[in-house]
Amino acid sequence: MLHLAFSIFVLLLALSFFGISIQAVINSPAGQENIAYLLYLLSQAWQWILAQVH
Repeated sequence: MLHLAFSIFVLLLALSFFGISIQAVINSPAGQENIAYLLYLLSQAWQWILAQVH
């Protein structure tokens, strides 16, 4: 768990070093479309897993 927190911290520092704003990316139209697509894929994967279990 500590390794994950440290990795996220380092990733955020690297993004800020290159001037990339996570908030700007998430609030952009392309960012919104990407998030929606990822949520769709996760939903489909979850439904597939549930179908395999039953």
